[in-house]
Order: sequence, then C-alpha cells, then structure tokens
Amino acid sequence: MYGLSGLFGIDRRLACRFGQSGKRVPNLPPDFASALARLIGLVASAAALRPAVSQHLSSASPLFLAGFTFLVFRQLALTAHPHCARSSSHPRLTMSNRRSNANRIRGPNSALTDFLAANNISANQIRDDYERRREQAAREAQNSAPQTPDAASSSNNDAQEEVEAGPSSASTRKRKASEIAAEAKNLAKIKKSKAFQRRKAQRKAQAGDSDSDYDDALARDMYKKSQPPPGQLENCEICNKRFTVTPYSKTGPDGGLLCTPCGKELAAEVGPSKKQKKPAGQTRRRKLESDRMDATYKPQGAKTLEQLCIEKVAKHHNDIDEFGDLPENVLERIAEIFSKKRVLTPRTLKLFLRSDLDSVAVHDAAYLETEDYNELFANVPHIQKVIFRNACQFKDENVEYMLDKCKNIQYLQLYASNLVTNDVWHQLFKRQGQKLQDVKLQWLDAAFDDDVVKTMVKSAPNLVRLKLKLCRRITSKSIDYIAKLKNLRHLSLQTSAEVPSERVVNLVGCVGEELETLSLEHFLDANDDVLDAIHTQCRNLCKLRFSENDYCSDGGFAALFTDWANPPLRIADFNSTRDVDNSNPNGPEEAIGLASDGFQALMDHSGQKLQSLNIASCRHISHTAFMNVFDGQKIYPELKTIDISFCNTVDTVVVAGIFKSCPNLERLVSFGNFSVEGVVVPKGIILIGVPKALDTIEQAGITDFDVAVAASLMEPLEQASNMMVDVGA
Repeated sequence: MYGLSGLFGIDRRLACRFGQSGKRVPNLPPDFASALARLIGLVASAAALRPAVSQHLSSASPLFLAGFTFLVFRQLALTAHPHCARSSSHPRLTMSNRRSNANRIRGPNSALTDFLAANNISANQIRDDYERRREQAAREAQNSAPQTPDAASSSNNDAQEEVEAGPSSASTRKRKASEIAAEAKNLAKIKKSKAFQRRKAQRKAQAGDSDSDYDDALARDMYKKSQPPPGQLENCEICNKRFTVTPYSKTGPDGGLLCTPCGKELAAEVGPSKKQKKPAGQTRRRKLESDRMDATYKPQGAKTLEQLCIEKVAKHHNDIDEFGDLPENVLERIAEIFSKKRVLTPRTLKLFLRSDLDSVAVHDAAYLETEDYNELFANVPHIQKVIFRNACQFKDENVEYMLDKCKNIQYLQLYASNLVTNDVWHQLFKRQGQKLQDVKLQWLDAAFDDDVVKTMVKSAPNLVRLKLKLCRRITSKSIDYIAKLKNLRHLSLQTSAEVPSERVVNLVGCVGEELETLSLEHFLDANDDVLDAIHTQCRNLCKLRFSENDYCSDGGFAALFTDWANPPLRIADFNSTRDVDNSNPNGPEEAIGLASDGFQALMDHSGQKLQSLNIASCRHISHTAFMNVFDGQKIYPELKTIDISFCNTVDTVVVAGIFKSCPNLERLVSFGNFSVEGVVVPKGIILIGVPKALDTIEQAGITDFDVAVAASLMEPLEQASNMMVDVGA
C-alpha cells in the first residue's frame, strides 16, 4: 500500500500549493471547513501522522484542508483499484502499494456490503430518491385534498411562526408542508370512516347538536390513537420508549400501543383472556363427517344426555379421578371413545378398574406397558371377559399372571399380541380351556400355528364362538381341527393360506347344522360345492358372509338361495365376489361371483327380514337386476344399511329406487359409482361416497321423501326425453 510516510512527505509541497506561500485564498463555508477539520482529525489520529504534518494541518487554511482531503481520497481510490496506478506519475508509490497490498488486514464485510459496492449502489442516492418521492407525494396530496378549517389555521400559525423565527432551510419548510398535508389527508379519511360517523352520532344523540370544531377534535383524537402498521416505529404509551410495531403489540389503557415489556406486564395484571365461545349449532365439519363415517351421526334430533356426558368425560379425562358406580355398558362405551381419541393411557386405565367388574375392554392398548396388564388383573380378579386390541406389549409373563390371578375367564379377545410364544399359548388353553366359550384372535404373525389350534380344540371343547383372522402361521390343517368343535354357534375365519375347497365343504358339513353366523373371507379356492354345502347343511343362519372370492359362479349363488330351508338372513355380505380379469372387465358369459340371478334370488329369499346388505364390488349385477329389486313396488321394511360401492351399473335411478323401496333406510354407501349425479337425499338418510369434488363425501338428507325421489328422478327423465326428441328429429 502507498505508505503514509510517503504520502505525507509531500507536506511542504502542499503547504506551498495551498495557502502557505502567503497568498490570500477565499474563505470556505464554516460548516464545510469544520467537517473537513473533523475528517482530517480522524485520519491524523488513525494514521499516527508525523508531528510536522500535524502542525501543517492544524495551521492550514480551509482550502488547504480541501486539497489535502482530495489527495487522501485519490490515494484510497488507487489502493482499491491497483490498475489505476499505471497512469500515475509516482511509480515508487505504486510499487509500495503493490508490496503492502498482500499484508493489509481487512475487516469483515457482509454479503450485502459487497453486493452494494459491486453494483455501485449508494445509500445517499437511495435516501435522496426516497426524500424526493415523499416530497412529491406530499405536494400531490396537498393539491388534491382540501384543507379543513382546523388544518388551515394550523398551517397559518406555522407560517406565522416561520416568519417570526426568521429564514430557515428549504428542506425544513418542505418537510413541514408535507406533514401538514399528510395530517389533513388522514383527518379527511377518518371523517369518512364508519367509526367516526358512529361516534359522531353518539355525541349528537347526547348533546343534540353538531359542532365542526368538535368533529375536528374527534377526528384528531382518533388519528392520534390509530395504530400504525407493523414495522413502523412508535412510542410506548406507558414508558414512552421507542419500539417497532408488530402484529402482536398490545393496546394500552388510553388506546396507544405498548412495547413488549409493558405489554407483558399489562397482560399479567389483566390475566388470561377467555376464548370466545363458538355459536351454538356450528359443529366443526371434520367432526361432523367423522361421526357420519362412524355411523354415530343422527340427522334428526339432538344427542342423548348419555352421549353428551360421555363426550364431556372424554374431553376432560385428565381432570377425572374416578368414574364411580357406572354400569358396565356405559364403561365400555367410554372405553371405546377413549380408544378412538387415543387417550387410553396407563393413567386413564385405572379409571376402568374396579374389583366388582367381570369384564374389561381395552380397544386400543398401544400405550399400555407390560406392568399395566398385571395391574389390571390384580385389581379385577373376578374378570370373565378380556378384550385387548393392539396389545403389542402383552407378553408371556402377562398370560401367566392372568392364569394365576383370574380363574374364570370365559371370553378372550386378543389382537396383535405377537409377543406371546407358542409354549404359552399351549399353556393357556390347557389350563383355562374348559371354561373358555368365546375366543377371538386376530393379527398373529410370530406364533399360534396349527399345533396350537389342535391343542385349543382338544382342551376347549365348549367353544361357542371362534374367530381366527389373519393368523399367518395356520394352514389348511387347522380347518380340519376346527371341524371337530361340535358346539360352535358362531364361526369366522379369514386366512391367507391356500385351503382346498374339499376341506371347507367338510368343515361346513361338520359344524354347519348348528351355526347361527358364518363368515368365510378370502377363501379363494372355494367353489360352488361350498355354496351347495351351506344350502344343504345350514338351517339356522341369520348372518352369512362369503367375500373375496373369484371362483363361485352366479348360478351357484342363485341355487343357494332358491328353496333354501334357512330362515331369512339378517345380515348378508358378499362383497368382492367377482371375476378379476383386467383384459375382460365385463367378465365371462357365465358370470362369476354374485351377479344378477344370485342377487335377485337373495332379495327374494331374505329381503323382508334383511337389515344389512353389502354387495360392494359385485360389478356383474346388471342395471335391470337392480331395477327389478328396487322398483319402488317391492318394499324391504327392515333394511337399514346398504353398500353398493363399485357396482358400475348403479346410477341415479337405482339410488332413487332404493330410497323408495327401503322406507327405514339410514345409511347408503355408494363409492365409485360415477353415474350417480344430482341425488336429493331424503330426510333421515345419509348418503356416502357420491363422487362430487365440490360436495362433502357424506350427504345428510333434509328433504321430504317423495320430493327427494321426484327430484332425483327428474334429471334422468329429462335426459331420456331429450334422447327421444333427438331420435324423432
């Protein structure tokens, strides 16, 4: 870098050139001279100038100081841009600059500083442009907005004060003029606001007259109390400190804004504000649709007192110490609500434990640990009914503790208890099998194989209800073992293993005569022989589920329900019984699964007593079959829930026919039926799944029955008439 000693070695030449030769030079303005003196003082103190230079600077004239400053800035420019030194007449200084450039220590510069310097952006220029725009806006506002009398008098007073005080700078006069114009504009805007008119009307009603002076005072008061926008600076009303306004700034007692410390103190004194209550009747949409999907929503009437109390208990579960002597059915309902809301924890579990209870239902045990199960069995020693779902921490030690403490278990329902080993399963059925009547096991992957099923059948001959679903380790051998249970009344099986149709026929032949409910899911190899065995052996069924099969034919289903000696079914579920062939979506000529003939035979046999019908994904049922069943003339008085999802032939006319033929219908599910459009839902019915993007998934009916059916049929009739007109033309 160009050395300071080299730079200030030219002090004698400066002295001869600027005023030290005895010539008189013109005086510079005092402000400029003082500013230069301060600048040179800073440079002198920072550079540790030689005494001779300091003496020259202290006794130099203002013109000398100006010349010296010019040389300093010129040298700084040469330092910043070394290529400019090539044209300099001092090669020695340039070489010195290059030698010392590598050793110079620079302070930290921000990215913004480097960017502004690289793009030649000046802060002074930005400020000048901003001031020019403000003055221009003030002049335009002054020319456009009329002055109020108060503002005019204020302007005259300010002008008089300026005359008395003497001349001032042009910038000060412009600033005052812009402030006066801005205030006049704001006052005029406030007078046009609704808040001003409201307060003016209140004052007029009280005083009986209107005064323009009062209007100006009121407008000025409202202007002073108006809150500035976020990001602006404002003085705190209490401590008068300057702070930046934010959207969270508190309002003071007199309407002004408060800084953050004063706002916190005021909030602590006032206390927490109460949340504004929502208007009655405005239920959240998500909660409403959740209730509809859970079939707990009732379109007519208010909720029962019991339901309201249960919801209130679930909401404030952390504040409850005990439930008292509530009935078991209410406790079970509360447990279901707790499980749905995921609040059934080790703490809330203690609310359900009483020594006089004989059943405990934990529908979501995901938050329970191993010791919680032991505590449950210790507090309820006379338990007979055990329900644990999602029992992921239910282990061997818990089963052993249960067998030691609870001797009368008759009902056992365990879901996802995969930490129980095969040895403990054998021990459970051997020690408790004689008393077991109901066993429901689901989602068992690690254990529970065919040998355990064999032990269960041998040790628990009195089983009345058996449900085994998604137990991965059981095979077709278990079907033969289950066929030996002669006292079964309720059987539900779902397996992922391949089970030959002959073994299923043998199972139905052995236990079907006494069965009241039969559920066979995902038996892919079952054929028409299974349906024929059900037709021959089963005489007491009220519920039949045969789903997820693509082997049985429509003729087999029709033969099942034709001249069947079984009483009419209450629950019928044949979902996903259809042919699966992407290359032939219409299916073979001889329909596979429940199709038109089988569906009509089902409704002819069980339609008068049927309460629940599920034919989802039975896509080979024709539109004619639907219209023959739901024609409005045949009445199904007890049918309450229907699922016709993904039946391609269902349209608006079919849905309207269902409304007409099922007077007590409560719930209709129709996902994936894109021909259903413009349905008007009757009062008391919930329609779920109609594919309209702008509508809710569920539609609760509020229209009278006849009007809804007529409105639903209107659009198809209009379309048909238009087609007839087109054909005639």
